[in-house]
Amino acid sequence: MTTYTLAGGCFWCLDAVYRRMKGVTSVLSGYSGGEVDNPTYEQVSTGTTGHAEAVQITFDETVIPADTILDIFFLIHDPTTPNRQGNDVGPQYRSMMFYVNDSQHQKFNQAIERAKTHWGNTIVTKIAKLNKFYPADDEHQDYFNKTPESSYCQIVIAPKIIKARSAYTKWFKED
Repeated sequence: MTTYTLAGGCFWCLDAVYRRMKGVTSVLSGYSGGEVDNPTYEQVSTGTTGHAEAVQITFDETVIPADTILDIFFLIHDPTTPNRQGNDVGPQYRSMMFYVNDSQHQKFNQAIERAKTHWGNTIVTKIAKLNKFYPADDEHQDYFNKTPESSYCQIVIAPKIIKARSAYTKWFKED
């Protein structure tokens, strides 16, 4: 099993897409990249903790390639806008990839290079060593499936699921 820690705006969006992928065994929403130990959602939402909303995706590379996990990451968020994804504004929404070893660091750099074919040279995604990851409270785990009727889920998250499913159909689980 491989685990990647990725931040691409609101963690609810990444969580919703990756939970639907074949080979993904777990998705955990949380926070990384900041200075505050055990931050709360409310603290991170202020933009003052240094943390980004992130997900830890654990997957089986014999089922889904690591490159596919990373290419989907660059498909479902805009890596060209610093500290922002749509109407979500602040450093907690920045695009980041947190590596745990040299192999992941290299794969993340390669993914950025592949993403440039779509986004150009304006990618602002940062790569940093993962120091700590703090899981978010239960209410933030699997948010889309728990609250599909919410306007955020319908307006922001659902289109990302549709976009990813359209581009990576063979990697999606059956409904």
